[in-house]
Amino acid sequence: MILASADPHGFLSPTGVEIAFLLVGLVTFGAALVTVTTRQLVHAALWLVVTLGGLAVEYLLLTAEFIAWVQVLIYVGSVVVLLLFGLMLTRAPIGRSPDADSGNRWAALTVAVAAAAALVWVVVDAFRATWIDLDGEPAGTTRVTGESLFQNWVLPFEALSVLLLAALVGAIVLSRKAKADATATTAATTPVTTPTPDTAEKAGKAGKAGRADKVDKGGVR
Repeated sequence: MILASADPHGFLSPTGVEIAFLLVGLVTFGAALVTVTTRQLVHAALWLVVTLGGLAVEYLLLTAEFIAWVQVLIYVGSVVVLLLFGLMLTRAPIGRSPDADSGNRWAALTVAVAAAAALVWVVVDAFRATWIDLDGEPAGTTRVTGESLFQNWVLPFEALSVLLLAALVGAIVLSRKAKADATATTAATTPVTTPTPDTAEKAGKAGKAGRADKVDKGGVR
């Protein structure tokens, strides 16, 4: 008599990794809500750190360590720091800022819900029958990701590199053009004053009087 073994994977028998994934996901979702609803810009940037860090933890739980460290280095370590420096250099208000509320909350909420529903539908439809063995060999290590990237996705990778390079060059050109336009505008709006003979004569007399005063003071000493 052969007994059918029970399937260890299922929604009613979650593992510890799956429970941790759910809890971290809830924390990340809450931090994302606070990020887009708070009226304090500095707090929004700090809550964004929590959101992106939670995503990195989710990638680690899915055994995608390379994507997790990219998330930490690029987004948490670069983008958020850039935002904080931008807030400090622009002297953004530290407290509550009424300008942070555009008044389009319902429109933004509608767009966000529609985008989230479309994304969830696409992901579920694409990976409906796909299971990730979290207890097996990691499939998202740096070695596996590098081999897959440079063997199967070389052309898209290079195309993305060219696109980023073009964006960088375009940003430099636009910034230099904006600076040149600002300099030309300032030069055009600055009035040019031509000294009249009376003004030049008064300036000469004032200079002679100042030099005579210095001579007199030097003689008294």
